[in-house]
Amino acid sequence: MSETSHSRRRVDAAAARRMAEALFIERSWRSPSSSRFWVLLVLAAVIATTGVVSDSTATVIGAMIVAPLMTPILGSALALVLADRRKVVRSALLVLLGALAVVAIGALIGLIVAPPDAFASNSQVSSRISPRLIDLIAALATGTVGAFALVRTDISDTLPGVAIAISLVPPLAVTGLLLTVGRYHDASESALLFATNVAAIVTTGTIVFLAYDVRSAARSAGLRVGRFRGWTLAAVSAVVLLIATPLTFGTIAVAQDRSLAARAKPVAEQWAAPHHWEIASVDAHNGTVVVGVLGLPPQPAPAELRIALDRHGMAGADLEINLVGGRTHWCPAHAASCTVQSGTVSLTGTQD
Repeated sequence: MSETSHSRRRVDAAAARRMAEALFIERSWRSPSSSRFWVLLVLAAVIATTGVVSDSTATVIGAMIVAPLMTPILGSALALVLADRRKVVRSALLVLLGALAVVAIGALIGLIVAPPDAFASNSQVSSRISPRLIDLIAALATGTVGAFALVRTDISDTLPGVAIAISLVPPLAVTGLLLTVGRYHDASESALLFATNVAAIVTTGTIVFLAYDVRSAARSAGLRVGRFRGWTLAAVSAVVLLIATPLTFGTIAVAQDRSLAARAKPVAEQWAAPHHWEIASVDAHNGTVVVGVLGLPPQPAPAELRIALDRHGMAGADLEINLVGGRTHWCPAHAASCTVQSGTVSLTGTQD
């Protein structure tokens, strides 16, 4: 490899100093970098939460651009490369405290404006509670672009796109909202999406900074540079692999839910047809078939759909029937009745 080619993959002392100033937030709360971080974070949390509540994609994208969480996350990667333990701890604490602040703001707003359906029909929520391996792959690619844009000033104008592509504040806002309505499992899933993105950014940032020999440039710039050990990179990679495990199970679960919904849809349509009712939607979530149905009285007996699903090999799946403008019927797997808001529906379809 030629010397010119090698130099293109290095940063100079000025660039290392610029990166450190951009990524390392000062300790004092009154410092420009610290006050900017917290003010923007609070505003981004409010924007993201209101965007999720109103199911507005444009508002949520606005929050992504404003959100400053990418700074301490990439700062953690740079601190790891420089082997500066104090900056690693400070950057990690900023990420943790920032995340908790967004969750708290989301929960506070959720206590005020939580809808009756507990965000069940909100597309902004549903898109962030089923993280999959594809989300990790996207996060790794986006984190690489973000780190690359920092070491290459000629492509720094890509950073707004990176902010949009890597979802940091919206999943935390969703976590806070879901905690207020008691959807704890889904809240943990949106938190997992945030953790996935953080791990991906730190990993790819560490690799890119090492590839561009930021350590040598930082040493020339007079920055504190400790001894970098191989276990650091191994530990960061291990975290990504650890997160990939639940994402793998999530990917499998999503595929199974899609298959379950596809099998249940014709059964539901056949159940509703004699009564001239319309199937508005058929979905599956964590092994539960969720059917949305609308029509004029009399309604088809919910228990008959439970029997039909059992007959078609879906006896192990719970069933939830949502009547548009009416009540919800819950028909658990391997059960002899469907629970409604006031009473039960027996297998013969008569209400108690």
